Amino acid sequence: MRAYHKPAPDAPASVMQIDLPRPGPGQIRLRIAACGLNFADLLMLKGQYQDTPAAPFTLGMEVAGTVEALGEGTEGPAIGTRVAVFGGQGGLAEYGCFDAHRAVPLPDAMPMTDAAAFLIAYGTSHLALGHRARLQPGERLLVLGAAGGVGLTAVEVGKLMGATVIACARGKDKLEAARRAGADHLIDAGTDDIRAIVKSLGGADVVYDPVGGEQWQAAFRACNPEARLLPIGFASGEVPQIPANHLLVKNLSVLGVYWGGYMRFNPKALTDSLRVLLDWYAAGRIKPHVSHILPLEQVEDGLELLRSRASTGKVVITM
Repeated sequence: MRAYHKPAPDAPASVMQIDLPRPGPGQIRLRIAACGLNFADLLMLKGQYQDTPAAPFTLGMEVAGTVEALGEGTEGPAIGTRVAVFGGQGGLAEYGCFDAHRAVPLPDAMPMTDAAAFLIAYGTSHLALGHRARLQPGERLLVLGAAGGVGLTAVEVGKLMGATVIACARGKDKLEAARRAGADHLIDAGTDDIRAIVKSLGGADVVYDPVGGEQWQAAFRACNPEARLLPIGFASGEVPQIPANHLLVKNLSVLGVYWGGYMRFNPKALTDSLRVLLDWYAAGRIKPHVSHILPLEQVEDGLELLRSRASTGKVVITM
Protein backbone atom coordinates (compact mmCIF):
# COMPACT_ATOMS: atom_id res chain seq x y z
CA MET A 1 0.00 0.00 0.00
CA ARG A 2 1.02 3.64 -0.35
CA ALA A 3 1.83 5.60 2.80
CA TYR A 4 3.55 8.82 3.86
CA HIS A 5 6.17 6.99 5.87
CA LYS A 6 9.32 7.82 7.85
CA PRO A 7 11.49 4.70 7.45
CA ALA A 8 14.28 5.59 9.89
CA PRO A 9 15.16 8.31 12.43
CA ASP A 10 17.64 9.98 10.07
CA ALA A 11 15.57 9.53 6.90
CA PRO A 12 12.98 11.97 5.57
CA ALA A 13 9.33 10.98 5.28
CA SER A 14 7.92 10.44 1.79
CA VAL A 15 5.12 8.64 -0.04
CA MET A 16 6.32 5.07 -0.54
CA GLN A 17 5.11 1.49 -0.79
CA ILE A 18 5.00 -0.42 2.52
CA ASP A 19 3.45 -3.71 3.61
CA LEU A 20 -0.28 -3.92 4.26
CA PRO A 21 -0.76 -3.99 8.05
CA ARG A 22 -2.51 -6.84 9.85
CA PRO A 23 -4.90 -5.99 12.72
CA GLY A 24 -3.89 -7.37 16.10
CA PRO A 25 -6.18 -8.41 18.95
CA GLY A 26 -8.67 -5.66 19.74
CA GLN A 27 -7.89 -3.80 16.51
CA ILE A 28 -9.68 -2.97 13.28
CA ARG A 29 -8.19 -2.40 9.84
CA LEU A 30 -9.59 0.57 7.96
CA ARG A 31 -9.65 1.27 4.28
CA ILE A 32 -8.77 4.92 4.79
CA ALA A 33 -10.63 7.51 2.74
CA ALA A 34 -9.28 10.73 4.24
CA CYS A 35 -6.82 12.01 6.83
CA GLY A 36 -6.80 15.42 8.49
CA LEU A 37 -3.47 17.23 8.82
CA ASN A 38 -2.49 18.88 12.09
CA PHE A 39 0.28 21.18 13.25
CA ALA A 40 1.46 18.28 15.39
CA ASP A 41 2.39 16.43 12.20
CA LEU A 42 5.00 19.11 11.50
CA LEU A 43 6.40 18.74 15.02
CA MET A 44 6.44 14.96 14.65
CA LEU A 45 8.52 15.21 11.47
CA LYS A 46 11.12 17.11 13.50
CA GLY A 47 10.86 14.81 16.52
CA GLN A 48 9.54 17.65 18.66
CA TYR A 49 6.02 16.36 19.41
CA GLN A 50 5.37 14.96 22.89
CA ASP A 51 4.03 11.70 21.39
CA THR A 52 6.42 11.25 18.46
CA PRO A 53 6.70 7.48 17.85
CA ALA A 54 10.00 5.77 17.17
CA ALA A 55 10.77 5.35 13.47
CA PRO A 56 9.74 3.61 11.30
CA PHE A 57 6.22 5.04 11.40
CA THR A 58 3.51 6.42 9.16
CA LEU A 59 2.28 9.94 9.84
CA GLY A 60 -1.35 11.04 10.10
CA MET A 61 -3.19 11.49 13.40
CA GLU A 62 -6.90 11.44 12.53
CA VAL A 63 -8.64 9.45 9.83
CA ALA A 64 -11.99 8.49 8.38
CA GLY A 65 -12.62 5.25 6.55
CA THR A 66 -14.47 1.95 6.36
CA VAL A 67 -13.83 -1.08 8.57
CA GLU A 68 -12.62 -3.91 6.34
CA ALA A 69 -11.07 -6.41 8.79
CA LEU A 70 -11.17 -7.27 12.50
CA GLY A 71 -8.32 -8.56 14.63
CA GLU A 72 -8.61 -11.61 16.84
CA GLY A 73 -11.20 -11.16 19.58
CA THR A 74 -12.43 -7.84 18.19
CA GLU A 75 -16.22 -7.69 18.34
CA GLY A 76 -16.75 -4.52 16.32
CA PRO A 77 -17.44 -2.11 14.76
CA ALA A 78 -18.74 -4.45 12.10
CA ILE A 79 -17.04 -4.78 8.73
CA GLY A 80 -18.44 -2.10 6.43
CA THR A 81 -19.01 0.46 9.21
CA ARG A 82 -17.94 4.02 8.42
CA VAL A 83 -15.88 5.42 11.30
CA ALA A 84 -13.50 8.19 12.33
CA VAL A 85 -10.45 7.36 14.46
CA PHE A 86 -7.88 9.35 16.39
CA GLY A 87 -4.92 7.02 16.06
CA GLY A 88 -2.07 9.42 16.73
CA GLN A 89 -0.19 8.00 13.73
CA GLY A 90 -0.78 5.74 10.71
CA GLY A 91 -3.42 7.83 8.96
CA LEU A 92 -1.60 9.00 5.83
CA ALA A 93 -1.93 5.62 4.14
CA GLU A 94 -4.39 3.60 2.10
CA TYR A 95 -4.98 1.21 5.05
CA GLY A 96 -4.36 1.44 8.77
CA CYS A 97 -4.83 -0.64 11.92
CA PHE A 98 -6.21 1.04 15.02
CA ASP A 99 -7.59 0.06 18.43
CA ALA A 100 -11.29 -0.64 18.02
CA HIS A 101 -12.30 1.37 21.08
CA ARG A 102 -11.01 4.53 19.37
CA ALA A 103 -13.42 4.20 16.44
CA VAL A 104 -16.40 6.57 16.35
CA PRO A 105 -19.28 5.55 14.03
CA LEU A 106 -20.24 8.32 11.63
CA PRO A 107 -23.65 9.76 10.77
CA ASP A 108 -24.79 8.47 7.37
CA ALA A 109 -24.79 11.97 5.88
CA MET A 110 -21.28 12.89 7.06
CA PRO A 111 -18.72 12.96 4.20
CA MET A 112 -15.38 11.31 4.90
CA THR A 113 -13.58 14.62 4.37
CA ASP A 114 -15.70 16.25 7.08
CA ALA A 115 -15.09 13.32 9.42
CA ALA A 116 -11.31 13.48 8.93
CA ALA A 117 -11.39 17.18 9.84
CA PHE A 118 -13.62 16.74 12.87
CA LEU A 119 -12.17 14.84 15.82
CA ILE A 120 -9.09 16.77 16.95
CA ALA A 121 -10.22 20.30 16.09
CA TYR A 122 -13.75 20.14 17.48
CA GLY A 123 -12.79 17.71 20.23
CA THR A 124 -10.00 19.97 21.50
CA SER A 125 -12.18 23.09 21.53
CA HIS A 126 -15.20 21.47 23.15
CA LEU A 127 -13.16 19.71 25.85
CA ALA A 128 -11.05 22.82 26.50
CA LEU A 129 -13.93 25.28 26.74
CA GLY A 130 -16.43 23.00 28.45
CA HIS A 131 -14.54 20.47 30.56
CA ARG A 132 -11.45 22.55 31.39
CA ALA A 133 -12.45 26.24 31.37
CA ARG A 134 -16.14 25.79 32.29
CA LEU A 135 -17.05 28.59 29.89
CA GLN A 136 -20.32 30.25 30.92
CA PRO A 137 -22.96 32.05 28.81
CA GLY A 138 -22.24 35.78 28.64
CA GLU A 139 -18.50 35.46 29.29
CA ARG A 140 -15.99 36.98 26.88
CA LEU A 141 -13.90 34.40 25.05
CA LEU A 142 -10.73 35.52 23.26
CA VAL A 143 -9.62 33.09 20.54
CA LEU A 144 -6.10 33.53 19.17
CA GLY A 145 -5.26 31.93 15.82
CA ALA A 146 -8.98 32.11 15.18
CA ALA A 147 -8.81 31.05 11.52
CA GLY A 148 -6.68 27.94 12.05
CA GLY A 149 -7.77 24.32 12.33
CA VAL A 150 -8.65 24.48 16.02
CA GLY A 151 -9.22 28.25 16.23
CA LEU A 152 -12.27 28.27 13.98
CA THR A 153 -13.86 25.46 15.97
CA ALA A 154 -13.24 27.40 19.20
CA VAL A 155 -15.13 30.34 17.70
CA GLU A 156 -18.03 28.07 16.73
CA VAL A 157 -18.15 26.11 19.97
CA GLY A 158 -17.75 29.20 22.15
CA LYS A 159 -20.62 30.90 20.36
CA LEU A 160 -22.84 27.82 20.75
CA MET A 161 -22.02 27.84 24.48
CA GLY A 162 -23.30 31.41 24.75
CA ALA A 163 -20.04 33.37 24.97
CA THR A 164 -19.22 36.70 23.37
CA VAL A 165 -16.39 35.71 21.04
CA ILE A 166 -13.41 37.96 20.24
CA ALA A 167 -11.48 36.45 17.31
CA CYS A 168 -7.85 37.30 16.64
CA ALA A 169 -6.30 36.31 13.30
CA ARG A 170 -3.94 37.75 10.70
CA GLY A 171 -5.43 39.46 7.63
CA LYS A 172 -8.83 40.33 6.20
CA ASP A 173 -9.60 36.92 4.68
CA LYS A 174 -8.88 34.99 7.86
CA LEU A 175 -10.89 37.43 9.95
CA GLU A 176 -13.79 37.03 7.54
CA ALA A 177 -13.66 33.26 8.09
CA ALA A 178 -13.82 33.85 11.85
CA ARG A 179 -16.74 36.24 11.41
CA ARG A 180 -18.64 33.61 9.40
CA ALA A 181 -17.96 31.11 12.19
CA GLY A 182 -19.76 33.40 14.64
CA ALA A 183 -17.20 35.84 16.06
CA ASP A 184 -18.69 39.00 17.58
CA HIS A 185 -15.49 41.09 17.46
CA LEU A 186 -12.44 40.86 15.20
CA ILE A 187 -8.78 41.74 15.88
CA ASP A 188 -6.09 41.72 13.20
CA ALA A 189 -3.01 40.17 14.82
CA GLY A 190 -0.79 41.78 12.19
CA THR A 191 -1.79 45.39 12.79
CA ASP A 192 -3.97 45.81 15.89
CA ASP A 193 -3.06 46.21 19.56
CA ILE A 194 -4.56 43.01 20.98
CA ARG A 195 -4.33 44.04 24.62
CA ALA A 196 -5.86 47.49 24.11
CA ILE A 197 -8.78 46.25 22.02
CA VAL A 198 -9.63 43.36 24.33
CA LYS A 199 -9.55 45.65 27.36
CA SER A 200 -11.77 48.18 25.54
CA LEU A 201 -14.30 45.38 25.02
CA GLY A 202 -14.36 44.60 28.75
CA GLY A 203 -11.42 42.18 29.06
CA ALA A 204 -11.19 38.42 28.53
CA ASP A 205 -12.73 35.85 30.84
CA VAL A 206 -11.34 32.88 28.89
CA VAL A 207 -8.36 32.84 26.50
CA TYR A 208 -7.97 30.03 23.94
CA ASP A 209 -4.43 30.07 22.58
CA PRO A 210 -2.92 27.75 19.95
CA VAL A 211 -0.31 30.40 19.03
CA GLY A 212 1.85 31.34 22.04
CA GLY A 213 4.58 33.96 21.78
CA GLU A 214 3.74 37.66 21.80
CA GLN A 215 0.02 37.05 21.33
CA TRP A 216 -0.10 35.05 24.56
CA GLN A 217 1.60 37.91 26.39
CA ALA A 218 -0.89 40.47 25.05
CA ALA A 219 -3.86 38.25 25.91
CA PHE A 220 -2.47 37.52 29.37
CA ARG A 221 -2.35 41.24 30.13
CA ALA A 222 -5.94 41.73 28.92
CA CYS A 223 -7.48 39.18 31.29
CA ASN A 224 -10.12 39.94 33.87
CA PRO A 225 -9.75 38.72 37.46
CA GLU A 226 -10.37 34.95 37.70
CA ALA A 227 -9.90 34.51 33.95
CA ARG A 228 -8.90 31.08 32.66
CA LEU A 229 -6.16 30.73 30.03
CA LEU A 230 -5.95 27.66 27.81
CA PRO A 231 -2.56 26.98 26.16
CA ILE A 232 -3.50 24.69 23.25
CA GLY A 233 -0.26 24.85 21.25
CA PHE A 234 2.58 27.07 20.14
CA ALA A 235 2.26 27.70 16.40
CA SER A 236 4.44 30.81 16.76
CA GLY A 237 7.34 28.60 17.77
CA GLU A 238 7.67 30.38 21.12
CA VAL A 239 6.52 28.72 24.33
CA PRO A 240 5.66 31.63 26.65
CA GLN A 241 6.89 31.83 30.22
CA ILE A 242 4.12 32.44 32.74
CA PRO A 243 4.84 34.89 35.58
CA ALA A 244 3.37 33.27 38.69
CA ASN A 245 3.18 36.59 40.52
CA HIS A 246 0.75 37.91 37.89
CA LEU A 247 -1.41 34.82 38.29
CA LEU A 248 -1.54 35.59 41.99
CA VAL A 249 -2.47 39.25 41.62
CA LYS A 250 -5.42 38.62 39.30
CA ASN A 251 -6.35 35.15 40.59
CA LEU A 252 -5.82 33.72 37.09
CA SER A 253 -5.82 30.04 36.15
CA VAL A 254 -3.72 28.47 33.38
CA LEU A 255 -5.24 25.17 32.24
CA GLY A 256 -3.17 22.95 29.97
CA VAL A 257 -5.08 21.04 27.29
CA TYR A 258 -3.76 18.00 25.44
CA TRP A 259 -6.81 16.35 23.91
CA GLY A 260 -5.09 13.10 22.95
CA GLY A 261 -3.90 12.57 26.52
CA TYR A 262 -7.47 12.00 27.68
CA MET A 263 -7.51 8.76 25.66
CA ARG A 264 -5.18 7.30 28.31
CA PHE A 265 -6.49 8.67 31.61
CA ASN A 266 -10.11 9.75 31.04
CA PRO A 267 -11.50 8.38 27.76
CA LYS A 268 -15.08 8.96 28.95
CA ALA A 269 -14.49 12.72 28.81
CA LEU A 270 -13.61 12.33 25.12
CA THR A 271 -16.47 10.04 24.21
CA ASP A 272 -19.04 12.21 26.03
CA SER A 273 -17.69 15.30 24.25
CA LEU A 274 -17.70 13.65 20.82
CA ARG A 275 -21.25 12.45 21.33
CA VAL A 276 -22.38 16.05 21.88
CA LEU A 277 -20.39 17.27 18.88
CA LEU A 278 -21.75 14.62 16.52
CA ASP A 279 -25.29 15.48 17.66
CA TRP A 280 -24.54 19.13 16.86
CA TYR A 281 -23.21 18.11 13.43
CA ALA A 282 -26.29 15.99 12.69
CA ALA A 283 -28.49 18.94 13.68
CA GLY A 284 -26.58 21.28 11.35
CA ARG A 285 -25.21 23.41 14.19
CA ILE A 286 -21.53 22.89 13.28
CA LYS A 287 -19.76 22.18 10.00
CA PRO A 288 -16.00 21.58 9.59
CA HIS A 289 -14.28 24.25 7.53
CA VAL A 290 -11.95 22.46 5.09
CA SER A 291 -9.95 24.92 3.04
CA HIS A 292 -7.93 22.37 1.02
CA ILE A 293 -8.50 18.76 -0.07
CA LEU A 294 -5.41 17.19 -1.66
CA PRO A 295 -4.45 13.67 -2.81
CA LEU A 296 -1.83 11.64 -0.94
CA GLU A 297 0.77 12.50 -3.59
CA GLN A 298 0.50 16.15 -2.53
CA VAL A 299 0.82 15.64 1.23
CA GLU A 300 4.00 17.78 1.26
CA ASP A 301 1.99 20.65 -0.25
CA GLY A 302 -0.61 20.19 2.48
CA LEU A 303 2.00 20.31 5.22
CA GLU A 304 3.48 23.44 3.70
CA LEU A 305 0.05 25.09 3.89
CA LEU A 306 0.17 24.54 7.66
CA ARG A 307 3.81 25.56 7.96
CA SER A 308 3.23 28.85 6.13
CA ARG A 309 -0.18 29.43 7.77
CA ALA A 310 -1.73 29.73 4.31
CA SER A 311 -4.77 27.60 5.17
CA THR A 312 -7.95 28.47 7.03
CA GLY A 313 -9.63 25.68 8.95
CA LYS A 314 -8.40 22.20 8.06
CA VAL A 315 -6.32 20.62 5.31
CA VAL A 316 -7.45 17.09 4.40
CA ILE A 317 -5.57 14.44 2.43
CA THR A 318 -7.59 11.86 0.46
CA MET A 319 -6.42 8.41 -0.56
